[in-house]
Amino acid sequence: MLTRTRRTALRAAAVTVAAGGILLGAAVPAFAHVTAQPGTAQQGGYTVITLRVPNESDTAGTTKLEVTFPTDHPITSARTTPQAGWTSEVTKGALPAPVTVDGKQITQAVLKVTFTAQPGTRIGPNQYVDFPISVGPLPKGTDQILLPAAQTYDDGRIVNWNEPTVPGAAEPAHPAPTVTLTAATAAGGHGHDAGAAGSGDDAAASSTDTTARWLGGAGLLLGALGLGLGGGAALRARKSAQSSPAPATSEPEHARSDS
Repeated sequence: MLTRTRRTALRAAAVTVAAGGILLGAAVPAFAHVTAQPGTAQQGGYTVITLRVPNESDTAGTTKLEVTFPTDHPITSARTTPQAGWTSEVTKGALPAPVTVDGKQITQAVLKVTFTAQPGTRIGPNQYVDFPISVGPLPKGTDQILLPAAQTYDDGRIVNWNEPTVPGAAEPAHPAPTVTLTAATAAGGHGHDAGAAGSGDDAAASSTDTTARWLGGAGLLLGALGLGLGGGAALRARKSAQSSPAPATSEPEHARSDS
C-alpha cells in the first residue's frame, strides 16, 4: 500500500514538473522580446519610455539597438540619459509628409534613436539592459505607437522587432515594442520630462508641508500656553509664601529661668 501511494505521488510530481517545463518554455521567448516599459502613456503628454533589451543568444552579445519612431504620428522631442559603456544618438529629420497637430503643421520630428556599445561593452547571454528615452508630446490621434527596434549582435546577426501585434491573434515571432496611449485627463497630459508621476509627488509634498506647518504652529501655541500657566502658578506660589505669617519662636530656656 505504501509503495503504491509513493508511486502515485511520484507520477503526480513528474506531471507537475513537465507542465512547469512547458510553461517555462513558453515564457522564455516572451522574455527575450525587446519591449517598451511602461506599456501605457497619456496622449499629448511627456513620459519616459524605457526599451528593455534582453539578450536571446547563448553565445553572442548585443552591441547596438536602433529604435525607429513613427512618422504618421510624429514625436518632436526625445532625450536620452548617460548609460555607462554606451553612446546614444537622437536623429531628427523631415517627415515624408507634413502632419497637422493642434492646428500646427509638423514637418520635422524624431526619426530614430540609436544606442551603441563602446569597445568592451555588450549585453551578454542571460543579461538585459534598460534604455530610457524621454519623449513627447505623445500623439493624440492614435491609441498606440509602435517603436520598431533593430537589435545587433557582435556575431553580425540583426534581429528586427518590427511586427505589429493584432488583438485576438497569436503573438508574432518578433513583435514591435508598443505603447498604448490613453486619453488625456484635465489634470494631466501637459507635463514635461518628469511626467505625470512628478506632479503627483509635488502635490503630496505640498500637502505634507502644509500639514507640518499646522502641526508646528499648534505645537508653538501649546508651548506658549504651557509657559504661561507655569509662570502663573509660580507667581501665585510666591505671593502665597510672602503673605503667610512667620512661625512663632519659643523663648530660650535661660531667659525664662532668669525672669
